Amino acid sequence: MLSSVHGWLGWAAIWVCGVSGVAALAYHFLRRPPDLLFKGSVGLSVVSMVVQVGLGLVLFGQDFEPGSIHMFYGIVILLTVTFIYIYREQFRRRPALYWGLALLFMMGLGIRGISNFGQSF
Repeated sequence: MLSSVHGWLGWAAIWVCGVSGVAALAYHFLRRPPDLLFKGSVGLSVVSMVVQVGLGLVLFGQDFEPGSIHMFYGIVILLTVTFIYIYREQFRRRPALYWGLALLFMMGLGIRGISNFGQSF
């Protein structure tokens, strides 16, 4: 049950990150200042990915074996969010550009994680 929720929400988190990333880049290139919609979509994207990694860790704790490559990409997503937090002051300079690139990067990590499910190094 939890594994099917993890799988379905994984694709949802990827789509949310992708759409939010493209929208953030549009904000940057159209020179629109970040508004509530921008901040909400970024927040939803980050929370959805972190929840996904958390669900994956719960499943792993229940002896579900997703493969080491799948787990690697989940850990890299967490590291990405950590680095964004560390460099949050720099993100305030050009938030739409930096968030757009970061969200598209996390989307790519999610796609790679799903495509390598069950595989090990």
